Amino acid sequence: MAKIDLSAAIEMVSCSDPGRVRRNNEDAVYANAASGLAILADGMGGHNAGEVASSMATTALSSELEHAFGKRPPHLPAANGHAWAREIVLDVIARTNAAVHLAANNNSSYYGMGTTVVVVQFYDNRLVAAHVGDSRLYRLRDDVLAQLTRDHSLLQEQLDRGLITPDQARLSPHKNLVTRALGVDADVEAEIAEYETRPGDVYLLCSDGLSDMADDREITAILTAMSPNLSLCATQLVQMANEHGGRDNVSVILAKVREPFPAERAR
Repeated sequence: MAKIDLSAAIEMVSCSDPGRVRRNNEDAVYANAASGLAILADGMGGHNAGEVASSMATTALSSELEHAFGKRPPHLPAANGHAWAREIVLDVIARTNAAVHLAANNNSSYYGMGTTVVVVQFYDNRLVAAHVGDSRLYRLRDDVLAQLTRDHSLLQEQLDRGLITPDQARLSPHKNLVTRALGVDADVEAEIAEYETRPGDVYLLCSDGLSDMADDREITAILTAMSPNLSLCATQLVQMANEHGGRDNVSVILAKVREPFPAERAR
């Protein structure tokens, strides 16, 4: 079965910037509309180790997932009844985590390095989304913004327990303390979910360099006004984060569903 080209149905753009404070950009992005795959990683660690971790993650994930879905379409069922896309994404994330963890332990300058990651694979009028850490996936549908991922962070745990309010969370100095990251431990649990897509949907993958600098209202306003020009929209989101202080690297991937993309099935 030939691999389906989704570039007519899905438009993707990406933009990444060091921000106004940091010299290095420890974010890494991968976006391929033809295969429907988008990956965003935000690295952490000293001596450029965060840059190494995020680059390793996006390179390994994109290479292995592109190869896997080139051999077997993502909509086919796995042995447990789930779509194969879901199972292979989890498997590749686990193996990538092990590789980053091994590299960190084998090189003293990389010790303790890790990265957040959010992976999105579009297929059969659906998407599967997996994430580790506090990089996020949003969906704009009918001018309403929804956050589809839940941060793996100390701040989110405090919110869940009712220890702080959302208003207090926005001013918290502990925004960047993640409780889960790729490569830090030998094993990692990625959170995964599937969603149906609709023509007109706009999906935003972003590092916390955007979500910490702008609130949902501001992000919604830009997506709603500028999504007809996806490249300009991505640039404007990054510019807004920088205008608000740009305290961190800021990266975005935008994916817009232009038309249905059902999977080809054998007759």
